[in-house]
Amino acid sequence: MINRKKSPAIHDAVEFDLKLKACDHFTLDNGVHVYAVDAGAQEVMQLEWVFYAGNCFEDQNIVAATTNFLLKNGTSTKSAFEINEHFEFYGAYLNRHCYNETATVTLHCLTKHLPVLLPEVAALFTSAEIPEEELAIYKQNQKQRLEVNLKKCDFVANRLIDEYLFGLEHPYGKYSSTKDYDALERDQLKAFYKRFYTEGKCIMFVAGKLPANLQEQLNNAFGQLPFRQSGLPVITYPGTPATEKKYNIINDNDGVQGAIRMAIPFPNRHHPDFIKVQVLNNIFGGFFGSRLMSNIREDKGYTYGIHSYLQNHIHQSAWMISTEAGRDVCAATIEEVYKEMLRLTNEPVEKDELDLVRNYMMGSILGDLDGPFQIIGRWKNYVLNNLTDAYFYNSLETIRSITAEELQELAKKYLVPETFYELVVV
Repeated sequence: MINRKKSPAIHDAVEFDLKLKACDHFTLDNGVHVYAVDAGAQEVMQLEWVFYAGNCFEDQNIVAATTNFLLKNGTSTKSAFEINEHFEFYGAYLNRHCYNETATVTLHCLTKHLPVLLPEVAALFTSAEIPEEELAIYKQNQKQRLEVNLKKCDFVANRLIDEYLFGLEHPYGKYSSTKDYDALERDQLKAFYKRFYTEGKCIMFVAGKLPANLQEQLNNAFGQLPFRQSGLPVITYPGTPATEKKYNIINDNDGVQGAIRMAIPFPNRHHPDFIKVQVLNNIFGGFFGSRLMSNIREDKGYTYGIHSYLQNHIHQSAWMISTEAGRDVCAATIEEVYKEMLRLTNEPVEKDELDLVRNYMMGSILGDLDGPFQIIGRWKNYVLNNLTDAYFYNSLETIRSITAEELQELAKKYLVPETFYELVVV
């Protein structure tokens, strides 16, 4: 019996023996790979179809994103209204997103309703019509939304910093304009849909309380579709980064706040420094107790929040610092960011601060493993980046063992003020 008069022992998170739950893998009749995590107490599921149909495959800007959005806006047998009504009737939620290399369709539902929902999802991949009237509504809405967003300094800053980092022709550096929406034609979208969805490459990720006959159900709905597992176009990443490093953009003459972005290009997850730099990044600006937050928010009061992070891209990444500050203190904010960089290069991190960050990162990983949807999300990240579970355990070991001296050397290597792109949009 538990002794309620005695408080439980306190353990550091770094002492936790974290394990990544194994992911089952099987292949449908047509070669589609399925990754599944069977866990959870509730009879709910998440299914995600990942297509190699991102913007790096398009010949014209925003074709990929538009096609992805309009997947559920009408098929040969159902209107957009009827499709939404069907999923809502069964308490299911269907969403879609488009990224640089991939595009996704995600279904959340009760396990017992899977047999009546899977055929409707399959229809989206084989008989989506992309009706002209739905396309017209989409174009109008997107142009109006864009016009509103372009008045926001943070929105403009996010667009421009990626352009400076990667170049406007690079998939990571592209952004939309009203002219791009005006140029969209239904025939272009239908051709993209046929090539990259109906006959595209698909990977499935499934998690939750899975039915015993899951493979049979998926095979019946998707195992005979003409998905292909090879023959995709070779992805190219054209584009030239900007030669200038410092930019000041006037977006709102009457605005009182400016958006600040500072960034450098960075390798992807396969680089040996990537995991180590994640530790350094957390010390620098990666969580609420970071140096940037302590200095610029708590001490100086220049901003409500400032964060640094590594971008989540497959091909290459970038180390980004992002904040919004008062127009009159933007220059001072940037100066303080550089001061924190120099502190990390000139002084080793003290043990107490490093221990705090170790525990924060281990606790965050523990939270990310809380539930089947979070677990399959981590597996999805590994699969799409051509990694294995060894990456997970290497990350844990790095967090536990990295030294202050190693972090200081990394800071000297990467936190060099002269190499950073610097953008202020006011």
